[in-house]
Amino acid sequence: MADTRPNTESNGKPTQNRQLERVRGWRAPLAHLTSGLTAFLTISGLAILLAPFHTANQVAVLVHAAVGVAFLVPCGWYLARHWLAYWRSPLSHHLVLGYLGGAALLVCSISGLVLTWQAAFGSRISYGWDTVHNITTFAILAFTVPHVVLVAIRAVAPAAPGAFVKAVLAVTLAGLAMVAAGTMAVRPAKLRNEFPADYSYKYGVDRPFAPSLAKTADGRAMDARLLSGSRSCGTSGCHEEIVREWEPSAHRYAAMDVAFQKIQMNMAKQNGPESTRYCGGCHDPISLFSGAKNLFVETEKLTSLEGYQEGVSCLVCHSVRKVDVKGNANYVIAHPARYLFEMEDQQTGGRTTRLLRDFLIRSYPRQHVADLSKRLFKTPEYCAACHKQFIDQEINNVGWVQLQNQYDNWRQSRWNHPGDARRTIECRECHMPLVASSDPAAGDAQDYNRSPKDGKHRSHRFVAANQMIPPLLKLPGWEKHVELTEQWLKGGYEVPEIAHKWRSGPVVSLEMIAPEKARPGEKVDLKLIVSSNKVGHDFPTGPLDIIQTWLEVVVRDGAGKIVFSKGTVDDQGFIEPGTFMFKAEPVDQQGNLIDRHNLWEMVGVRYRRSLFPGFSDTAEFNFLCPQLAPVRTKVFPQQVSYPIGVPRSASSLTVQARLRYRKVDQYLVNFLFGKESRLTAPVTEMAVTTRVIPVEVAARARGAD
Repeated sequence: MADTRPNTESNGKPTQNRQLERVRGWRAPLAHLTSGLTAFLTISGLAILLAPFHTANQVAVLVHAAVGVAFLVPCGWYLARHWLAYWRSPLSHHLVLGYLGGAALLVCSISGLVLTWQAAFGSRISYGWDTVHNITTFAILAFTVPHVVLVAIRAVAPAAPGAFVKAVLAVTLAGLAMVAAGTMAVRPAKLRNEFPADYSYKYGVDRPFAPSLAKTADGRAMDARLLSGSRSCGTSGCHEEIVREWEPSAHRYAAMDVAFQKIQMNMAKQNGPESTRYCGGCHDPISLFSGAKNLFVETEKLTSLEGYQEGVSCLVCHSVRKVDVKGNANYVIAHPARYLFEMEDQQTGGRTTRLLRDFLIRSYPRQHVADLSKRLFKTPEYCAACHKQFIDQEINNVGWVQLQNQYDNWRQSRWNHPGDARRTIECRECHMPLVASSDPAAGDAQDYNRSPKDGKHRSHRFVAANQMIPPLLKLPGWEKHVELTEQWLKGGYEVPEIAHKWRSGPVVSLEMIAPEKARPGEKVDLKLIVSSNKVGHDFPTGPLDIIQTWLEVVVRDGAGKIVFSKGTVDDQGFIEPGTFMFKAEPVDQQGNLIDRHNLWEMVGVRYRRSLFPGFSDTAEFNFLCPQLAPVRTKVFPQQVSYPIGVPRSASSLTVQARLRYRKVDQYLVNFLFGKESRLTAPVTEMAVTTRVIPVEVAARARGAD
């Protein structure tokens, strides 16, 4: 700015040299450039901070960052020269304002450089530095503007400040013109938020997604790209860990699940493709909302390319805005605002667009956080929208029937203590345990036992009980996922943050009550007690028409020979008839068994057995202890033969009982994949218990015949 040092003659008037220096100060190109850039950066910074999310604001972020970096050299040079010229001058109010404004400008520039570096090369910006940057922006306004005005009022040559203002205005407008030009040059992807021209409104124009209860916020279709692109969350350098967890998860393969696809085709062929919308809200939401579950052209058309690949994608889960515990995907979804180059990147795969997209999201995260991080996602009610299911007359042509219902099981169980978080265990605490993390999503101030800097995030593996589909699909990381699923089913998956709330050991325990001893030829009674220890809902849960959990009992004599068995699996993969089993047997209107997962025909059940959380069930078995075998021997020295009774083998029985689990019964596997595939569902041994029962030989059995 103009020179304000006192330089007077004897009469107190400024010297001619000082007047010329002041005029040159107002007219200096460096002063014009620095002040103009400061004005532009201040205006664009305030717009970024205060204006709504918009294309122009995103362009402003890019221009602001680029100009800010370029501004550092002229700004630093100008501040250094200005300070050297006046640091020895006596203090005055306008000098103090100048010093404060210069300091604010310096700090603002440094914080801006740090933020730019973090956005370009880090995974997130620091909210501390962001706060400093915002505060110093207001400080520049508070100190620099009064400083310039006061100096201008005292200007010796009134025309000089006017020329200065014009030059500054020109530089400022040039910056704003860059933003305007960039905004006009950007061509966002054209969205297809309309249903296909031949879309079938079988269930009514006002219910385009029925019989699913899922809805979009505006009732319109959604371009599949609005809810897809999950991998971009992992290629941005931000949520890499979370995407790796999600890739082999049941949420990810919900639509590409080969069993789901085959059952969906059967449903479509029998009831029409529109009926598969019933499944789409939970299994295939991208296809549902994009209108892909429509009239047959080719069978694969019922699942969009994006839906098939991503199932329940990152954006599907994080775009839900409202839920209802009625179930059947009773939620409202609204697509989040997409940043520039997000969808274009999916089309072109260009490195430049990826870099710009990632920079925008990291440097301007406000909308990203507002759209995708909500308290709703942490509640059991959020999970209930899909993890609760029923069919009604619209589906089975008869009436309402309850299917799986994990939410109400949990709500009525010992794990739920409303208002007492320290005693309650919620869905996410089990199925999304905390893992060490460097992810930007690490930390949480909203959980009672967490902090914003705990260095952990909730796992997005959603480990549960499907150990069959990941190996079939060979998704990235499936081996680790199956390993964790096996541990989970056996109770070996540790969740330290809630370990004090439940018992250690198996998820479902197995206890055997057996006699202290057995006698040949007599009945041996066994009792097995199965207890649900660490399951937050019914055990087993899910589609109980296809899931099988059963008890296998094998009794061996001392030589290892099997003397009794129940619940064994033959070489074709079928479980022995009459086995004690936890499952359901639904039936159709004619009383026929629902054995192809054709739940759209279900009207009730003829058998159902499961364990409520914390409860036990008992299975009883009995068998005959092996008889003694008559054997003749000689007694020396008389050489007389005596027939005596001795055990067929060593005098003990070993009883082993196992609780076993598999996701899909063999009949359905054969129906879906063909018997010739020789495919079987993996079996997990959830609990095992063993007892050795001595066999007491009666005295008379040891004597002669």
